[in-house]
Amino acid sequence: MAGGSVSSSSNDKQYPGKLTWYVVITCIIAGFGGMLFGYDFGISGGVTSMSPFLKKFFPEVYRKEEGIVSTNQYCEGAQVLMTKSISKHPGNCSNHNHTLWSNSQAVPLFLSEMAPCQHRSKLNNIFQLMITIGICLANLVNYETNTIKGGWGWRLSLGLAVVPACAMIIGSFCVPDTPRSMIDRGKNDEAKETLRHIRGTVDVDAEYKDMVVESKFKDNEHSWKAIFSRKYRPQLVMALAIPFFQQFTGINVIMFYAPVLFRTIGLGKNASLMSAMITGAVNVAATFVAIFTVDKFGRKLLFNVGGVVMFICEIVIGSIIAYKFGWNGLGKISGWYSPFLLLLICFYVAGFAFSWGPLGWLVPSEIFPIEVRSTLQCVTVAMNMFITFIIGQAFLWALCHARFGLFFVFAVFVIAMTLFINFFLPETKGIPIDEMSKVWKNHWFWKRYFPSDGGNGRVDGI
Repeated sequence: MAGGSVSSSSNDKQYPGKLTWYVVITCIIAGFGGMLFGYDFGISGGVTSMSPFLKKFFPEVYRKEEGIVSTNQYCEGAQVLMTKSISKHPGNCSNHNHTLWSNSQAVPLFLSEMAPCQHRSKLNNIFQLMITIGICLANLVNYETNTIKGGWGWRLSLGLAVVPACAMIIGSFCVPDTPRSMIDRGKNDEAKETLRHIRGTVDVDAEYKDMVVESKFKDNEHSWKAIFSRKYRPQLVMALAIPFFQQFTGINVIMFYAPVLFRTIGLGKNASLMSAMITGAVNVAATFVAIFTVDKFGRKLLFNVGGVVMFICEIVIGSIIAYKFGWNGLGKISGWYSPFLLLLICFYVAGFAFSWGPLGWLVPSEIFPIEVRSTLQCVTVAMNMFITFIIGQAFLWALCHARFGLFFVFAVFVIAMTLFINFFLPETKGIPIDEMSKVWKNHWFWKRYFPSDGGNGRVDGI
């Protein structure tokens, strides 16, 4: 079979226990880290499109925008200057990037280790769900604060970030360590008692013993060197490829620049904020689709379906913009084209939200061996942040030069990443984290990196 996936029925190792409310509530509290990041991310695009904000901090940009000095829809000078000025502001991105780094590294791993294997995807997807909720709330706040008289609404938008931050800080005092973390620090008795509590049963001996065995191979000072060894080649490739492709779907372009993009296609200031709020709501709703279907249909199917949806939408969006704007960008989108483009963007966001959005965080957090788990998670987050930075810096410049062709470029990446997933990612549905090596040993391509004598795969060599 081309994809080389492993049937989960032959590899599942189910432990006794159930999904307890204690685990659910704990994971929701941890997920507030995702909400904080989502709010910070979503609030930026709206605030930077508000005239009072531009008038105060970027008066030259404000004058150009209000004077409508540009006629090229692709290269509207005001937006280029605005984005470059804001992105170069030394304090603007520091908190945002620190929030992403800490939360993106810790929360997915915490959720994967806390959840029972049969419910791991549902609980891990809480992180992505909270991100989408944060973005949606940010869009709603921006829409409302933009109507405040006096021009100080943007201050309220930025200041309300304290709400999810406080929720995360307060909730952190109520969240316990995972049993694996306790075992790593020698607190075995406490770990076993916590495992009984979160599983809702006293019959946890099998799972506990597997955790103890795996803890012997935990990360150490040599883990950064170890990830380049042959035995971790499959996981290292995924740690780099999945976040790379996740960002090259073009989703950050849509979500961050949504108000600017909607204004470009002919919607007014308030209408553009309203449209961004609509796409934010679609983002939340579609994430629920992933939560309730990923354990039933598996990771690869959702990856593939999402890829097809995004590809079709990007091709049609690019074609409409090419037809209406032309290469010189002198045209205008009006009439039924504007709501149709909004509909297409909503379908695109939905395709991402039930596939590459949540699964881009779920899959890396569950496939890494414990001995290099945190190290490879650092690699995943670093790659995600790096590509996000590159796209954020280059998007408007690329739009100005590649024009409508930029949407076709993203479509090509969507094809590439869908084929990559189909051929090189094994199915991990229902596989306990401690048994994850099985899916690599039986994969048509990656099995060459494991010994053929049936060993545990912990061999050295490059």
